[in-house]
Amino acid sequence: MNYMDSIAYHKKYKGKIGTELKSPINNKSDLSLAYTPGVAKVSLELAKNNNKASELSLKSNTIAVLSDGSAVLGLGNIGAYGAIPVMEGKAALFKKFGGVDAFPICVNTQNNEEIIALAKNIAPVFGGINLEDIEAPRCFEIERRLIKELGIPVMHDDQHGTAVVVLAALINAIKVVKKDKDVKIMINGAGAAGTAVCDLLLEYGFKNIVICDSKGAISKKRNGLNEEKKRLVKVTNKNNEVGDIHQIIKNKDVFIGVSRGNLIDENDIKNMNSEAIIFAMANPVPEIMPDVAKAAGALIVATGRSDFDNQINNVLAFPGIFRGALDNKVKRITNKMLIQAAINLSKLVKKPTAEKIIPNPFEKGIVKAVSSAIK
Repeated sequence: MNYMDSIAYHKKYKGKIGTELKSPINNKSDLSLAYTPGVAKVSLELAKNNNKASELSLKSNTIAVLSDGSAVLGLGNIGAYGAIPVMEGKAALFKKFGGVDAFPICVNTQNNEEIIALAKNIAPVFGGINLEDIEAPRCFEIERRLIKELGIPVMHDDQHGTAVVVLAALINAIKVVKKDKDVKIMINGAGAAGTAVCDLLLEYGFKNIVICDSKGAISKKRNGLNEEKKRLVKVTNKNNEVGDIHQIIKNKDVFIGVSRGNLIDENDIKNMNSEAIIFAMANPVPEIMPDVAKAAGALIVATGRSDFDNQINNVLAFPGIFRGALDNKVKRITNKMLIQAAINLSKLVKKPTAEKIIPNPFEKGIVKAVSSAIK
């Protein structure tokens, strides 16, 4: 595929989503029910009883995809306009895979308080808020506040959608290599995704995790750590390992990369334990290319790309998570729900192999499996 074709694709369709009518408006009678005078009765009912909004309006099936454009894909801080095509694409995937109506809200501010206030002010029309492509550590505070202050489900997909799919893939990967939760894991990248992946793996029961940022292992010997990394120090790196990515990867069973391309090489793979598991998820260029990793001895390699085996893709998680949240009137999405979603997702691959540890997005049953955990 020529990725430049994407410009022509977007120019042709002028975007990817639009609105559609769910109710008939074909005659005067329909018009009087959908709009004036009949709609006034509905307005008065909702003014009197806000809780009926999910019963009488689009709120029951509509999600806001909210971004400030500060961490878009692997492109960095490209702002609200740069975020539009990605958030619109996310909305299209919500509809395609989960039957969830979603709308991109790309805001021209990167002030936490302004974003929180905006989310709270638009919340009446939405049944949930999917935060997207907001840089760490700001995304942690924004998500925490909105979960606390809103009565609808809020999830930062870069964190929790990623974590669900990684956990599902790892559950199956360790079955293939006949290892267990005692595997030694290195996570490279301590931003939104890396932090959430670490937290979910720990809660599932993986114990031996070292997480690295651009300066190396996060350990008790490091100074100048932000609050999130100080928290991670308390629950990871129990042997207090120090060093850079090339030192920490030695004698590990699993490498999980949520960082940037071309960070590790064949020598790093050779320094890992036998039958290594590599999740190189930087996009569009992974931390190591699959052919290089396999030639060096890795048994299982997954990336974030659709043109290689084992694509670890958030689309396997977020449509089902919000489908379940909306259908079951869930007000808060918990780690317990996310772990069950990952378990359900992993079970869709009946006989995992090195080439298939995770379903592809177009397989049947994915949304049902994930949504059934969110209740």
